[in-house]
Amino acid sequence: MAAHVSSEKIDLLVYGPHKPIVDNGFTDQFVLHHFEQKADLERLPPAVAGKIRGMAITDSVPCGSAVPALLPKLEIISSFGVGYDHIDANYARERDIVVTNTPDVLTEEVADVALGLLITTLREFIKADRYVRSGLWATQKYPLSVGSLRDRKVGMVGMGRIGQAIARRLDAARVPVVYHSRNPAAGVSYQHYPNLMEMAKAVDTLVVITPGGASTLKMINAEVMAALGPRGVIVNMARGSVIDEPALIHALKSGVILAAGLDVFATEPNVPEDLRALQNVVLLPHVGSASVVTRNAMDQLVVDNIKAWFAGKPPLTPVPETPVKGR
Repeated sequence: MAAHVSSEKIDLLVYGPHKPIVDNGFTDQFVLHHFEQKADLERLPPAVAGKIRGMAITDSVPCGSAVPALLPKLEIISSFGVGYDHIDANYARERDIVVTNTPDVLTEEVADVALGLLITTLREFIKADRYVRSGLWATQKYPLSVGSLRDRKVGMVGMGRIGQAIARRLDAARVPVVYHSRNPAAGVSYQHYPNLMEMAKAVDTLVVITPGGASTLKMINAEVMAALGPRGVIVNMARGSVIDEPALIHALKSGVILAAGLDVFATEPNVPEDLRALQNVVLLPHVGSASVVTRNAMDQLVVDNIKAWFAGKPPLTPVPETPVKGR
């Protein structure tokens, strides 16, 4: 949509790919200015930039301090997704800009995918599917899978909303669960390991569901993988940055660990050829929340956070760095 100036209505910057629920979700009170990529923002006229009061981010497009710095009247950044490491939330707090994300509505969906990815990796479902399609089953039996959920102990790396939903599923499957996080999670009875290495030594499976960013960069490194041992399995539902990808490739190739299931990668959508060539890794194209029903709910929450804010109400899901008081 071409940007234009409005002196009477609330101007919003919609940043990222077009989403019908976002594009059509606002009343005539709002004027939308749509820019899909950071480079496109160079076309934002200064007169319009000076009027923008809200931003809807529709994907993980970069939003460091340079983007809100263009918008002197910006009050709220409503971002799609749970992770918000693509946004400089600390800069936003300094500017009194509230940042929101879309938790809760995707919790159960992502937890479903995490458990499915873990079982698929352990029981070699992708390899077995290819075996049937190849016609080999007609001439020889499929070999027993080395991995199983039955003799596993899972260490959760992160125990937030999604981590707890995954743990509930593992409870139902009668799989022991422990977890590592900076601080013990409130209301959680699983054993807490303050030290990641100690937990890695005590389990044979890691399910990673922790925020991205500098504090978790490559926290699953060669030492952690070695501590898991040759039966070790890693499932990453967090961010690709959380795992040292070259170390993981080496561990999978050399037998340091048994297998991995990955929904995220260091430089998406580019996946290293070394990973794609391995048979002991299951690769998904970042589909943790990627169902129509869940993505629609996430898009709607992006809209609802902005509507609440400009109706004078607290935003529905502000991130911890930008809490809202007195509304």
